[in-house]
Amino acid sequence: MTTSLAGLQSNYREELRDYRLLCSKAGGLTVIVLVLMGVALDYVVYPAEQARFAIVRLLTSAIIGLALLSFYTETGKRHVQVITFVWLLLPQAMISWMIYATQGEQSLFYAGLMLTIFAVGILFPAGYWQTLAFGLATVGFYYIACVVHPGGIQNSSKFLFQLILIFFCALASSIYTYFNEKGRFQLFRLKDEVAHKNDQLARTNESLAQIKGQLLQQEKMAAIGTLSAGLLHEVNNPVNFCLMAIEIAMEEPQAKDSPSLMECLMDVKQGMQRIQHIVSDLKTFAYRKPGAAADDVPFLFEKALDSSIRLSAHELRGVSVTRELPGDTLVLGDEAAIIGVLINLFSNAALAMHKAGTVSPRVHVTAQWHDDRLHVNVRDNGPGIAAENLARVFEPFFTTREVGQGLGLGLSISYAVVERHGGTLFAESQLGEWTAFNFDLPRAE
Repeated sequence: MTTSLAGLQSNYREELRDYRLLCSKAGGLTVIVLVLMGVALDYVVYPAEQARFAIVRLLTSAIIGLALLSFYTETGKRHVQVITFVWLLLPQAMISWMIYATQGEQSLFYAGLMLTIFAVGILFPAGYWQTLAFGLATVGFYYIACVVHPGGIQNSSKFLFQLILIFFCALASSIYTYFNEKGRFQLFRLKDEVAHKNDQLARTNESLAQIKGQLLQQEKMAAIGTLSAGLLHEVNNPVNFCLMAIEIAMEEPQAKDSPSLMECLMDVKQGMQRIQHIVSDLKTFAYRKPGAAADDVPFLFEKALDSSIRLSAHELRGVSVTRELPGDTLVLGDEAAIIGVLINLFSNAALAMHKAGTVSPRVHVTAQWHDDRLHVNVRDNGPGIAAENLARVFEPFFTTREVGQGLGLGLSISYAVVERHGGTLFAESQLGEWTAFNFDLPRAE
């Protein structure tokens, strides 16, 4: 969404103030140089007045210099437009005094007044009201200089002609400034729109990157789901045969009379049951029937937790996983997606603890009901997350892992999954001590 007109104008005035400050500094130095170089004109036109005019030029340049120095103070920066208007009037006042001190309306210096009016309108980012006021002030200066001239106005036609000419210059300069100001504002508006479009494009690219990562993840999980479905069919039959054989063997007198043999048969039975659980977990995690709802299926969070721990067994090797759950963990949502979130949290915790060489690494999972939502906390005793990274862990493609060890999409996708369930996934950490991830799920009615 683009900035409102009021906000846009406020930003424009802020930027214009900085631009006016720069232009005033550069213009002031230029005017000082031109005022001092004007001694050459004095020498050519009024050589008798050269010494007196030189003193006035030096004084005018010094006052303009003091005005420019004020821009290095906070007060000067805040009032740049007023100070610029004042010092711009100084050369006009100086030229008008020279007209008064020499020939009045017969003086050629009136051309300097017109040149200054046009220079202000063209070179300075002044408002059209300011330019018009500057032009009218110049008209006033010229009028006073001619009227109070010791010899009075000797050629009224020439005086009026030059007065009207200066007025026309002031009017033309203010009109030019008006359209110039409109153009500057339009350009600023276009820049603002382009900046917003770029921001929108960046957000769109980020969203597309997230969607791409999710699609890749879904495709991978779909492939695993298809494979696990086939495995479930192919493995279940021999596993069932083995379990039946083990049950029969356990009923034999020799097995009952031999504790060691009975123990071996129990180990084999548990191993076969674990195979069944793993294949079933793969199917639950990765396979979803086409058209099945993604977030309105009741499931036991405890069961999802069991599945995620089994599927993360390789990463959690050597890590103690404990839990503290309420008696009822029936929630509403996408069980496979929540298993994916838990796997990601477990994998990240285990990798961080293994990499940091944490002594007695452990992960503790707690869940509590609050306002019909199950609030889950997954906490490890690993190295923690630095403060500058804590606010970025959910950014797409942000990762502290080495190149090739992750895309940085896991937590971003997990955040989107929890958000889809009406909850929030957030991180807490104490550097060097622990890290905790929290999320919540709705209760199944």
